[in-house]
Amino acid sequence: MSQHHAALSRSSEPIPQQVPALHVVSPVEQETDLAAAEQAAGQFLRALGISTDSESLRGTPGRMTRAYAELFSPRSFDLTTFPNDEGYDELVLARNIPLRSVCEHHLLPFVGTAHIGYLPGRRILGLSKLARILEHFACRPQVQERLTKQVADWLQNQLQPKGVGVVIEAEHTCMTLRGVQATGTTTMTSTLLGLLRTDARSRSEFLTLTGLPG
Repeated sequence: MSQHHAALSRSSEPIPQQVPALHVVSPVEQETDLAAAEQAAGQFLRALGISTDSESLRGTPGRMTRAYAELFSPRSFDLTTFPNDEGYDELVLARNIPLRSVCEHHLLPFVGTAHIGYLPGRRILGLSKLARILEHFACRPQVQERLTKQVADWLQNQLQPKGVGVVIEAEHTCMTLRGVQATGTTTMTSTLLGLLRTDARSRSEFLTLTGLPG
C-alpha cells in the first residue's frame, strides 16, 4: 500500500467521541419565596412564645430563613468522567467526606462523614465529584437510609462501574439534642452494589478500608 493510501486509510478510521460532562442541577419542587419564609419564621417563633422585638432577635427570622435556604440548596456541577485507558480495576475510595443534611421528620441537622468507593468500568470519575454527588442528595430534607442508597444508585446508573459502595456515619441532633438525648450516638448505614456486594474479596476490602468489619 502506498503512503498516500495508508494515510487515507488511517484518516478514515473513526475518532473516539469525547463523552460530554453531565450538568447536574438541584431539583426545584417549587419556587423559593424567601420573604414569605421569613414572615412565617417570625410567626413560628412568636407562636412558641419567643418575642422578636429585641435588637438581638429582630433579624432572627431572616437569618433562620437564609440558613435553611442554604441547607436546602446544593450547588450545580458537571459530572466529569474520563476514559479508563489503563484498564484500572482496583477500588477507588474517597474516605471521610464531610456530610451535612436535615432530618425530614424534625428539620434538625444531622452531620457526619461518608465513604464512597467504586470499582471502575470503562470510565473513571473526577474525584471531587464524589463529594458533589453527596451534597446533591444531602441538601434537602432527608433520612440517612435513603440518602445512602440514592448516592449509590445514582453512581451505578451514571458511571456504570463494576461495583459501588457507600457508607455514611452521622450524628442526628433529633436524637442527641431532644427526645432520648443520646449524646454521642452515631448512626451507620451502607449500600453495596455490583461486585462490592457479590464478590467476597471486593466486599471485604471495601469494608476494611472504611473501618467496618468485613
